[in-house]
Amino acid sequence: MSGWLAIAGLGPGDERLVTPEVTAALAEASDVVGYIPYVARIAPRAGLTLHASDNRVELDRAVHALDMAAQGRRVVVASSGDPGVFAMAAAVFEALEAGPLGWRDLDIRVLPGITAMLAASARAGAPLGHDFCAINLSDNLKPWALIEKRLRLAVEADFAMAFYNPRSKARPQGFAHALDLLRALCGDDRPILFARAVSTPQEQLQIVTLGEATPDMADMRTMVILGSSRTRMIARTAGPILYTPRSATEGAA
Repeated sequence: MSGWLAIAGLGPGDERLVTPEVTAALAEASDVVGYIPYVARIAPRAGLTLHASDNRVELDRAVHALDMAAQGRRVVVASSGDPGVFAMAAAVFEALEAGPLGWRDLDIRVLPGITAMLAASARAGAPLGHDFCAINLSDNLKPWALIEKRLRLAVEADFAMAFYNPRSKARPQGFAHALDLLRALCGDDRPILFARAVSTPQEQLQIVTLGEATPDMADMRTMVILGSSRTRMIARTAGPILYTPRSATEGAA
């Protein structure tokens, strides 16, 4: 087959954070498929067709991309951040597994990008400097009971936690429930970072204690990072640095 499919991460927002590998794939592509705001980041040019769609049709988008690649098109499936982190890579492979056997012979590449979790951590310092986990707080594709279980186990393991998709207009109460649960498990003093629209002109960073955190501090453009019991903050005139030491003593929480 002459077509190919690249599942590409566009990074957190700043064009300087798009990798050269992704830039090269976009330059060669005949088609770009993705969620409306992500496709809007791609500059139109002759020979390139942009296929923008709603965020709730990931599998349909993946099938469309695979079908075009099978027809010989050069297709980029665009995600923000990294395509393998709560993004389109898994959706494409789910469609690949369920689709025609011929699709499995396609040239399919995953092109990594800087995900929001890493961009937010870098802006604040190094809150993910020791063991951490990432949890998607959206219950669109999994039940809330599973999210709550994972939050409890992550606290028990004393991970720093990065939260994707914390709060949307369609489900404003989920993040409030998560904060209540985390306060009950961790107490009020643990630092929590709210990093909105990192690397864009709309960037906002706020570090508060868990006791001070409120649900309206987050939206779907916000990355939330909760420190572990060992996470520290260094006060500075230029702004605080949040970090988690790399060392942990045996038997520590």
